[in-house]
Amino acid sequence: MNRLFVAYKPKGMVSNHFLSRLKRKYGIKKAGFSGILDPFASGCLIVAFGAYTRLFNYLKIEPKVYRATLWLGASSPSFDNQNITQIQNTKTLDEAKIKDELNRLKGKITYTPPKFSAKKVEGKRAYELARMGREFELKECEMEIFDVKFIHYSHPFLTFEIKVSAGSYIRSYAQILSQNLGQIGTLSALERVSEGEFEFDNEAPLDPLKYLNLTKNSYKGNIFDIILGKKLRATDFISSSDGEYVIEYDGAFSIIKIENQEVKYMINRMEKCLY
Repeated sequence: MNRLFVAYKPKGMVSNHFLSRLKRKYGIKKAGFSGILDPFASGCLIVAFGAYTRLFNYLKIEPKVYRATLWLGASSPSFDNQNITQIQNTKTLDEAKIKDELNRLKGKITYTPPKFSAKKVEGKRAYELARMGREFELKECEMEIFDVKFIHYSHPFLTFEIKVSAGSYIRSYAQILSQNLGQIGTLSALERVSEGEFEFDNEAPLDPLKYLNLTKNSYKGNIFDIILGKKLRATDFISSSDGEYVIEYDGAFSIIKIENQEVKYMINRMEKCLY
């Protein structure tokens, strides 16, 4: 069964374990998800069954929107509530100062990912090395903050909503915010609200063509050339410019790549399923 939908991962569960539960629920063997969520986090997880697992590289998943709660005065090496090592009393902050710092922290920001992250170091996940007590350093990265909204502040908890680029670490953003406020802090809660246009809707099946980050193209020849996987010429498409395109026909679609007037099948005939 081919199916694309958004599930809601509860907090306190590993994303892979949650996917296993979904596979049992729907009786599916082949499944995958986009954008891993930390165990302490909750929220939307884009899930695909069957052949649709091949579509993840083509989905529009930006911007990502999160709702986060920062616990001021708490310290954790993983920058979340999983490894709290210290809690100290901190002074109450002026709400206007908080809003001012949130407004400052927009645009492109350079940061160092947390060591308890899925980043790879010498072929291993950083969090695996961190749990082993190994010493290592992660390279600086860049994330883009499109918008930040102040939600609520009841000391020592500060809640905000943030819209970011793919690959951003809200835990790292929270560390920068804490430092700018002259505090230590860690995230106590994190919820992913949406990824691109993907939002949770009771696991309703989605039309993948509405979410592909591809331009539509049309074939001027006999469509059976594509259905049968025959060699294609770039000049036989409405647009022959370099790029990746989706071709829709008879309840199915294909994804092709045109480069230097050569045509390559990225995904040949795939049925469009809405169940």
